[in-house]
Amino acid sequence: MSVVQRLGAGWLLDHLSFINQCGYETHGSLAHPPHAALDTCAPSVGRLCAASACATTCTSRDDPPPGDALEPEGKRGKTRYVFREEFFDVLKPHIVAAAPERLCQVISYIFFFFQVSWFIYFPCLLILQKRKRKCAFNQGEVDALEYHTKIRELIWEGTLHLVQEGLKSGFLHCTTTKLHCSKNVVPGPMGCGLAELCEMAKQFPAINDSDHEAVRAIDDKTFILEQDLHSCVIENNSSCAKMIVLMGQKYLVPPKSNFLLSDISCLQPLLNCKKKYDVIVMDPPWENKSVKRSNRYGYLSSWQIKQIPVSSLAAPNCLVVTWVTNRQKHLRFVKDELYPHWSVKTLAEWHWVKITRSGEFVFPLDSSHKKPYEVLVLGRVQGRVEEALRKSEEVLPIPDHKLIVSVPCSLHSHKPPLTEVLAEFVKPGAECLELFARNLQPGWTSWGNEVLKFQHIDYFTVMQDE
Repeated sequence: MSVVQRLGAGWLLDHLSFINQCGYETHGSLAHPPHAALDTCAPSVGRLCAASACATTCTSRDDPPPGDALEPEGKRGKTRYVFREEFFDVLKPHIVAAAPERLCQVISYIFFFFQVSWFIYFPCLLILQKRKRKCAFNQGEVDALEYHTKIRELIWEGTLHLVQEGLKSGFLHCTTTKLHCSKNVVPGPMGCGLAELCEMAKQFPAINDSDHEAVRAIDDKTFILEQDLHSCVIENNSSCAKMIVLMGQKYLVPPKSNFLLSDISCLQPLLNCKKKYDVIVMDPPWENKSVKRSNRYGYLSSWQIKQIPVSSLAAPNCLVVTWVTNRQKHLRFVKDELYPHWSVKTLAEWHWVKITRSGEFVFPLDSSHKKPYEVLVLGRVQGRVEEALRKSEEVLPIPDHKLIVSVPCSLHSHKPPLTEVLAEFVKPGAECLELFARNLQPGWTSWGNEVLKFQHIDYFTVMQDE
């Protein structure tokens, strides 16, 4: 269970526990193939098309990926993987808030200093009075401050109660003395450039959808080529994890999960499945100045996000959840333009609050630099009245406001799991879809141009080898 505590204010989540309970256990002789075998079939992005026959494969008992040596007979065991704990070792805030008593000491010292040296500073003060300092906020900053003022008390009180319960249960620790002193910043693997791979896939010959299967299951005897990877949904319908090798890099696929690796221009394979989803969660790459400056990842304009065919993917009364940055421009766009465009009625705004393992906010709550929370906008697809009424009887109504409090992963954009949080608001056995995903979950279909990013084997460690 990822839910550590459930209160009226919301949930305290254990993100790491959720990942490790997904069932990352592989079976077969090549469940944990030798690392040395990776180099024999690891084409660069530039040589992708020429090496399409061997760059992407699925591990198997009988047909190993090219370059992987067969293990001696009798070594057919199982290997269990766990996500590396150090990615959740957020032991102290990124910015430490000043303690009230220390602040009082500083103010007293400044007051005394000015009193003693008044005759020195008095002329300067007169000059400063004549000069009016420009400190006007722009409209975006005014809107952000107004929004923060409105929700501040809810976040403060709700987080306080959830943290108190977390400390009582032992999930959180009031001091870091009980915690091992590892560094917060842990480098992750380089991977194989999934977004670039999606761009290269556009060079493959077009496939006639009528002649191509919509879903391709991973089994122990079938190789999966890049052309298959981008042209159909890949499914692991088994009860154990599977390992796939993509351009020489290994990725773990959890049981009962589906994914499509493509960008927004290649969504047709997802539509070809003709599946309707009861839950759609999305984390769009919002456009902002810092993203443009860093060039860390691509972003989409508001116009491009509106082109996502949510209406074709959503079942009647589908619950739509969108992660939004703290820019009020984006929040207004989702509520006033995006959701109405998809015939989605906005129902609530929830907040994900990020804390350290000792229960402190990762940023001061009133920080002008960054806030320790992110926004989720929840809505439902509007359909026929009688159908909506029937569906609404099966699930609880969406509350106006809830908090999801958790220790964040240090990996950029690794969002907390919403599976258990949303369970009481959707029907049992609901079909779930995540758009712009960077990792996979059992029971979910995931899509994105970096959908396997956090499934890279280097993010995991071997816990048990039998």
